[in-house]
Amino acid sequence: MRAVPGPPFVVKEAMVRIAEILPGSIAEELRLRIGSRIVRINGDPVRDTIDFRFMEADGRLEVEIQDPSGAGVVYEIEKPAGEALGVVPAPDAVRECANKCVFCFIDGNPPDVRQSLYLRDDDFRLSFTYGSYVTLTNLGPRGFQRLIDQRLSPLYVSVHATEPEVRMRLLGVPRGGDILDRLTELVEAGTEVHTQVVLCPGWNDGEHLERTIDDLWRLGPNVLSLSIVPVGLTRYNLNRPVRLLEPREAEAAIEGVDRARRRARSERGTGWAYAGDEMFLAAGREVPGPDYYDDWPLTENGVGAVRRFLDDAASMSPPPLSGKRIGIVTGTRMAEVMAPAVRRLARASGAALEVIPVENRLFGPTVTTAGLLAGEDVRAAVQAAGPLDAVLIPAEALNDDALFIDSLPLASLEATLPMDVVPAYALSAALDAL
Repeated sequence: MRAVPGPPFVVKEAMVRIAEILPGSIAEELRLRIGSRIVRINGDPVRDTIDFRFMEADGRLEVEIQDPSGAGVVYEIEKPAGEALGVVPAPDAVRECANKCVFCFIDGNPPDVRQSLYLRDDDFRLSFTYGSYVTLTNLGPRGFQRLIDQRLSPLYVSVHATEPEVRMRLLGVPRGGDILDRLTELVEAGTEVHTQVVLCPGWNDGEHLERTIDDLWRLGPNVLSLSIVPVGLTRYNLNRPVRLLEPREAEAAIEGVDRARRRARSERGTGWAYAGDEMFLAAGREVPGPDYYDDWPLTENGVGAVRRFLDDAASMSPPPLSGKRIGIVTGTRMAEVMAPAVRRLARASGAALEVIPVENRLFGPTVTTAGLLAGEDVRAAVQAAGPLDAVLIPAEALNDDALFIDSLPLASLEATLPMDVVPAYALSAALDAL
């Protein structure tokens, strides 16, 4: 390995900034500096972290670096193919959404919530790395070809409808009608895709949904799944041209999904199509058993999370908690589902377990998911519940900085409640921690 000093770079394209250098790595041996920028590798611009990871795998590298002073250095590196350089890149700028979807949940955000909640991401890189759903409408020919060249798979794609006019009407822009062509190109190149429909009554349900299901099925087994989730609205966007599903409409959608599932089980041995948890709750139906969800690929998209909770509660042997009074915070709709399981756990543990349904005053009563509960709403509901020894709160309502969606810190909630506050993803883990 050797370094060749050069003049300062004048670079217009995007670069990757070094945020951290791992000890014992090639980058440490080369004395790369935090804050330096990786400009090109083997003559090709390094646009983002995915580019960098893709390029650094080669065994022979010519890496052009711009150090924090602006000076340019070229490093010639020979290493085993696949060995990482030991650089942790800074987060890339997020590619934002340019659509104007009639059902956009971000438009329903309350004023003065965390700024990050207003970010409309539609970034294929987040789709590949984190499973975020994207529409593919903001990719030109070169960007789309990159998906294929770098074999970014699986991807998660928001389809909503396969009929061009229906999809463009939903997205609110005069593009994106070619989704079937784009998906065809991806799957023929070997890319695997999870797909999604946000169901809006009167827009993409009924025969439109049947057409979408059939079109996606015909693309073949590289379309790994199709999840159907109901549109969600808050009190800030109830004036949208879309509305919430009625129970009969949710039931009809579930029946359509079930027809697709019977075909998928028969022909491919998988369920393939899945109605989201909120679809069953909207229809007033019990969520299906665990076999419905195959290997649970879509829990983060609201497909199977309720069943996982119920099975977790049913299988656990709670610790002895005799004499303790414990509150369990959740959203209003989930409270009804949880109640029977919590009663069983109360009998088994000897504790007085109480489900505390929290009405979402921040977003409005149409938003019932526990992950969007505001800290102030949680505090008010817990205080109204009376004396408790401990209260369990959904960990998904907190971000990585332990802030609720209304920016209330968990520490502030703990300071104002006279009981133990235990955030948890699983009820079993929370009870074991008491």
